[in-house]
Amino acid sequence: MSGSKNTKQLRDIKYSVLDLSPIVVGGTPAISFQNTLDLAQHAEKWGFNRYWLAEHHNMPFIASSATSVVIGHVAAGTSKIRVGSGGIMLPNHAPLVIAEQFGTLESLFPGRIDLGLGRAPGTDQRTAQALRRNLGSNGEDFPEQLMELLAYFDPSLAAGKMHVRAIPGEGLNIPVWLLGSSGFSAQLAGQLGLPFAFASHFSPNNTLGALDLYRRSFQPSNILDKPYAMVGVNVIAADTDAEAKLLATTLQQQFLNLSQGNEVPLQPPVENLEDHWSKYQIDALQHQLGSSIVGSPETVKEKMQAFLDDTQADEMMVIGQIFDHQARLRSYEIVADITK
Repeated sequence: MSGSKNTKQLRDIKYSVLDLSPIVVGGTPAISFQNTLDLAQHAEKWGFNRYWLAEHHNMPFIASSATSVVIGHVAAGTSKIRVGSGGIMLPNHAPLVIAEQFGTLESLFPGRIDLGLGRAPGTDQRTAQALRRNLGSNGEDFPEQLMELLAYFDPSLAAGKMHVRAIPGEGLNIPVWLLGSSGFSAQLAGQLGLPFAFASHFSPNNTLGALDLYRRSFQPSNILDKPYAMVGVNVIAADTDAEAKLLATTLQQQFLNLSQGNEVPLQPPVENLEDHWSKYQIDALQHQLGSSIVGSPETVKEKMQAFLDDTQADEMMVIGQIFDHQARLRSYEIVADITK
């Protein structure tokens, strides 16, 4: 990278948490939600900026399918950290329902709610059909859905008179983010002057292109006068490189199992992935997990700075899919310490 671009240091940007409320082998969603709230309370204490939960369906290792409900649970148990969705998959829902849900959340927890939106189903096609019924949406009408949703919050954006109103929702200032793993949402976020969050944690090869497209297509709006880009990144930190590498095998197994259509709860770490998977399968993980940062505090700090040098992100959203809850807490604590 050229020296002129390496202007940002880790302490210069904000850090946030993306939580999938993981369900581990032998665990239950109830335990997952207890752990989610515990992590959120620690994240707030450690100075993280926001805490987002993701909408996924029909996945035995993710408990946050009713995303807005879990957001309410986390917001009620914390006091100042922003809480939101990373994201709500808008094609799964009628925009009015999302406007009402997030209008309710913002009314209950004013000034603390974020609405991150994606256009992927967050699940398989059969489950998407079960979710959507007669919505008839396949994601191609995402821009129209988005404009309908924005108009529920701000009726001045509507083409004509609003005959249906979102109550609660109308008139509330709820930050709307677009989420993406390719260029589509990057360009749309830029054109609308919205903040953009990129899923580097599972689409690393598209990161720099999407961020460049977002920044080049950005048009100032009444929301932002300049681009604001957040990047999601897998960070698994521990007191030693060896321990972190062991913990990371849980995340690797999750992706390996998904690639085989084997959807199971989060698996405990294993000493040698090679004992369970072929070299070809393990090498293929690089396409999805290539930007993951794994290691001791020193290693993680160096890799996070390199990632910031490359992306020039305004904020990083850290994902830690770690089997043991205490080890997960420790990983986030390390991130908080090295970014101060």
